[in-house]
Amino acid sequence: MTKVKTALVVGGGIAGPVAAMALRQAGIEARVYEAYGSTAENVGGGLSIAPNGLAALKVIGADEAVRAIGVPMSSIVMHSWTGKRLASFGGPAGLEPQQFVMRPDLYRALYGEAARRGIAVEHGKRLVSAEHLGSPAAPAGVRAHFADGTTAEADVLIGADGIRSTVRTLIDPGAPKPRYTGLLGFGCLSTGTGLPSTGDAMHMMFGKRAFFGYQVYADGSCGWFANLPHPEPMSWSEANRTSPQEWLRVLTAAFADDRLPVLDILRTADLSQFVAVGGMEDIPRVPNWHRGRMVLIGDAAHATSPSSGQGASLAAESAVQLARCLRDLPAEQAFGAYERLRRERVERIIAAAARTNSNKAAGPVARVLRDALLPTAMKLLAKPEKMAWQFIHPIDWQAPVTV
Repeated sequence: MTKVKTALVVGGGIAGPVAAMALRQAGIEARVYEAYGSTAENVGGGLSIAPNGLAALKVIGADEAVRAIGVPMSSIVMHSWTGKRLASFGGPAGLEPQQFVMRPDLYRALYGEAARRGIAVEHGKRLVSAEHLGSPAAPAGVRAHFADGTTAEADVLIGADGIRSTVRTLIDPGAPKPRYTGLLGFGCLSTGTGLPSTGDAMHMMFGKRAFFGYQVYADGSCGWFANLPHPEPMSWSEANRTSPQEWLRVLTAAFADDRLPVLDILRTADLSQFVAVGGMEDIPRVPNWHRGRMVLIGDAAHATSPSSGQGASLAAESAVQLARCLRDLPAEQAFGAYERLRRERVERIIAAAARTNSNKAAGPVARVLRDALLPTAMKLLAKPEKMAWQFIHPIDWQAPVTV
């Protein structure tokens, strides 16, 4: 069996360019195929890159591109809707802080870094099908078919095409669909808030009716996000049929009784920066990550809710680990080794985020119980060692991968 020399990466968001850079470092020529006809520089809200994500990006020399656009976030301060401080979470000792970034900035930084390295990204290439080359028992490669009638071939095809992955359904037509978490997501930048800087601390609040997180910068501007319980899922397009002004009115009503300065932040929101994400989703478990010469990474394989704070970081980890495996092993063996390295870790993080979502989306009765138990729970959880398993996850690029 021969080693892999070429790869098609389907999806040009966050995971795709990282995978292409990691593959290039492993000696594998990769080309990225993106469904949308243009770049996605104005899509998405704020997110965090955890220390483990930065460590994975450092393996391929892409970490500085992220630090250049990020704001350090060394602690998270939790509050109840009454304003009571419940706990403060810091990272394990010796680790650099998380970086809070806007997704458009992160996309632009990684896309630009990949382009600087000569990695091609073809736009307007929506994957519709793929077939294995060679015999079914011993596939020799993959041919991808795109909606514009073109095709492309390589030794392997990597699905980095997100939570609604086409590659996932090609690998397994019965693959599970995304699960709605009961929350709608929003993000924005507010300017001229008049609030004091929170330094490198992100403040989060279990509000009476919704969840809110914010970080005030030295110039008085403020990056924030909100999670609003909603009975029915809502797609991105459906959420954006409602104007930012109307969503701000809805959010203002949801946070009217809360005692942190949420209303001041909402009042000074820059409407040009407002993002309505739509329904927040996850997939608890994807049974089949690979088949033949096709494999999944990022949200296509392990879609965790944004509440985890780990989505982009896990995607970077998986991209680097897959490249290591393909560097050292034939495709089918590499895919098995990759899954063994990744599955337990990512599914544990997905489950932890799901528990957080259940607290955010609590109904009236559950909310009373939640608020009564939160102070005690936070005291038990607000210890760096409790989160160390998530944040400390070194990848030894030089170590050979074996079966």
